[in-house]
Amino acid sequence: MDLVIRHANLPDGRIDVDVGIEGGRFAAIEPALPVRGAEEIDAAGRLVCPPFVDAHFHMDATLSLGLPRLNTSGTLLEGIALWGELKPDLTQQALADRAMAYCDMAVAQGLLAIRSHVDVCDDRLLATEALLDVKRRVAPYLHLELVAFPQDGLLRAPTARANLVRALDMGVDVVGGIPHFERTMADGADSIRWLCELAADRGLRVDMHCDESDDPLSRHIETLAAETIRTGLQDRVAASHLTSMHSMDNYYVSKLLPLIAEARVHAIANPLINITLQGRHDTYPKRRGMTRVPELMDAGVNVAFGHDCVMDPWYGMGAADMLDVAHMGLHVAQMTSTKGVARCFDAVTTHAAGVLGLDDYGLAPGNRADFLLLQAGDVHEAIRLRANRLLVVREGRILSRSPERLARLDLPERPSELTLEFRPGSIS
Repeated sequence: MDLVIRHANLPDGRIDVDVGIEGGRFAAIEPALPVRGAEEIDAAGRLVCPPFVDAHFHMDATLSLGLPRLNTSGTLLEGIALWGELKPDLTQQALADRAMAYCDMAVAQGLLAIRSHVDVCDDRLLATEALLDVKRRVAPYLHLELVAFPQDGLLRAPTARANLVRALDMGVDVVGGIPHFERTMADGADSIRWLCELAADRGLRVDMHCDESDDPLSRHIETLAAETIRTGLQDRVAASHLTSMHSMDNYYVSKLLPLIAEARVHAIANPLINITLQGRHDTYPKRRGMTRVPELMDAGVNVAFGHDCVMDPWYGMGAADMLDVAHMGLHVAQMTSTKGVARCFDAVTTHAAGVLGLDDYGLAPGNRADFLLLQAGDVHEAIRLRANRLLVVREGRILSRSPERLARLDLPERPSELTLEFRPGSIS
């Protein structure tokens, strides 16, 4: 073997196992691997996990905070209007430079796969060209896939339909949509049907911004699920946001959840953005704004989390840290049980990889040796501390190293079952 990580803990609860890598792939994962001559790294009881995956992002807008002005209200609609003001001043070079800077930030945080929506309503398709170039440049160290996203509405914007087809012809990977932003519910349903048929004809996946609203009557998800079944796209469609579900009648949701599960539609929540942008018309009590994550999971739906935005017209915060996303998600969804915390970690790793269809992802022999070594003993601690990424590894090659940092005071008489210590060579 080329590399062995000794004494690692894994997300599934296994402790003190060795992870062997050969030829850029996992060769064996078991206790006390009998290997000699390989490079060895002592994990000392820290967590080895798959890399983070961001199932929903907007890289064409990232790091554009303040251009041409700030979103003074902090609302979704002002963000959309501000993006419309910025579009005429965009240049391909500036788009690519910001995207490359973000990709570097992401890799250092252990984020090695991103699905990014790219607005195709600008007839120049500058963002599409820029991000296709970025995708080629980062391919050796980051999986980037692009969604053709008609930000202003497929039917509402006069050239959106033609531009979306042009973007797919240029090499964009996924068909996007935004049915709730069409002028009528009927137009939204028509856009879903047209987009699903287009994806089926081309053998592509679908990822739609769906029901990103506080309106309990915004119910495009049922149309999307039905069209997924009709067009044979099961397991290839994702519904992003779904925030209207937080306001829907419970009886209706009791019928909707089985339909989503039957269609094998993936759901993507964006905790940082959903908790920030939704419920803006409420006084008190304020709605939380995020979709029904635990209920969807309990119904058998694959649920992932996305970062959505970092320092752009919609969100002035963020640092490409998917543990930040998981941390917010478990609070908003009240998933603080042991099972809930583990599910939130899965939502930024294995579940998100399922949305993207990453076949050789995960800690298993034969899969590509992409992994992280975190300064934490388990997934609970990783989310609680937004753990330092000690190593970021792709295909067995170390992309990033970070020194240990002081994590806590040495408190006496703490419960023995808690994993809190980070000193090299010991864990308690």
